[in-house]
Order: sequence, then structure tokens, then C-alpha cells
Amino acid sequence: MLPPGLLRTAPLCGETTSSLICRIAGRYGLEATALRSCWKWRSHQPRHDGGGGRADAEVLLNTAGRQLLAGLCGVEEDVLARALPSWGREDARLPAADAGEPAAAWRTGGAVAGPVAFGCRLCTARRTGAAGRAVLYAPRWDRVCVRHGRWLLDADADQPHEYLDVRRLPEVVAAQRRWAGVVA
Repeated sequence: MLPPGLLRTAPLCGETTSSLICRIAGRYGLEATALRSCWKWRSHQPRHDGGGGRADAEVLLNTAGRQLLAGLCGVEEDVLARALPSWGREDARLPAADAGEPAAAWRTGGAVAGPVAFGCRLCTARRTGAAGRAVLYAPRWDRVCVRHGRWLLDADADQPHEYLDVRRLPEVVAAQRRWAGVVA
């Protein structure tokens, strides 16, 4: 395996830590489960009733775990703190006594920092140079990718689709543009 941090993987603004770990694994040519073995897990990955893993699953890390993640992605911790809403969040299953051992706990994203949606794959590819899925914290009123005309769907639903194509509905994209001016 390559030395940690050899391939820089920058986080997307509002990305879940779990999504970033999956994208880092992809950059190194690994399955996410292989990369996740670097942490000692204090809980099980959230699953849907049907048994499949939840796309909105989130990861909370202790101090050593955050340092490990920063090293693996080649990005400073302060940058990760600004980009990842769950960065620095505490969990009772991650006692401070484990500060020397990288540890992690699974949570459902909506319980950590708000609603979770799939990111636009085209925007992710444009930003990162690699096609792939990203999962982001996004309020429900800010789910339309105006660049690509996609209504981004909730990541907590057990469904096969990540977005709805609204390119033929210009009023939806126009409403999203107007809404951005209201909340700014």
C-alpha cells in the first residue's frame, strides 16, 4: 500500500465523514471496508430494515482517528474541521482514554448534523477529478443542483435513485436560484 497521504483527497463542503472515507478508499484502489479497518469500531454500521447499509451513515472519530484520517487524505485537520460538519463531534462510545488508538463510532447522519442527501455526481467529478458518489449534509430547501438540473434526493431512503432530472422543469431551477438569494 502507498504511504498515507500520498494521494490527496480533499473533502467536499458539507460532506459526511463516511463519504470522505469511501472516496479516500477509492483513490487508493481499496474497498471502503479495507480502509475502515484502520480504526477500532465501537458500534455497527447503520442498516435499513432490509439489511442493506444506509447511505446516510456517518462516522464520528476520536482525536487519534481524526489525525489518522487527516494523514490518509493529505489534508490538514483545520480544513477538515471546516468542511466536515461531524468533525469534532463527541460520542460516549469514544472515551477520551482511547486518545492514542484511532477509534470510530457509527451514527445515522441525520442525528449528527441535519438532513443528508446525495451529492451531484457530475459536480463531484468536476471538483475532485473522479466520478463517484458523495453524501452531503444539505437542508431540504437547498437540494437542486442548478448547474446540472438535478434534484438531489435524501440519502436516508432505501431507494436506488440519487436524484431526479429537472432539466425540463426550468421553474424548479429558477426557484432554487431565487431561494439562494432569500437565505443569503
